[in-house]
Amino acid sequence: MPNLASILKDEIARISRKECRRLVDPLKKQVVAQRQDIASLKRERDSLKREVAALSKALGKSGNKAVAAKPQAESEGRHRFSAAGLRTLRKKLGVSAEEFGKLIGASGQSVYNWEQEKARPRQALLQQIAALRGIGKRQAQKLLEAG
Repeated sequence: MPNLASILKDEIARISRKECRRLVDPLKKQVVAQRQDIASLKRERDSLKREVAALSKALGKSGNKAVAAKPQAESEGRHRFSAAGLRTLRKKLGVSAEEFGKLIGASGQSVYNWEQEKARPRQALLQQIAALRGIGKRQAQKLLEAG
């Protein structure tokens, strides 16, 4: 006759295995589904990388005309400013800070402050400064005499 303790032990082990399987099987299915999703996303990422590489290669051959035109369109009406550039422009025109201020409609002290990087000109004055970039010494002198 078998021992009652060993029969009870075998039955408890069987029931616990059955209960564990009942709890773990849905989790296994979830893990499999998630791994499939991850694999699918990786494939999609790789295809998109290939597509981006092909497009950038095609743009490189066309001279990046579409890409180069965009920053210019966005920057219309806005001008960059550097104190050194302003100083160079003023010296190229051969005018003092006071005279340069008269040309753009500002004071000589403002021009000095801009050159020393103590202040920054407003957008309207930046447009005036940009307009002066295209003139020479003679034209600047004529403008000063006329103004």
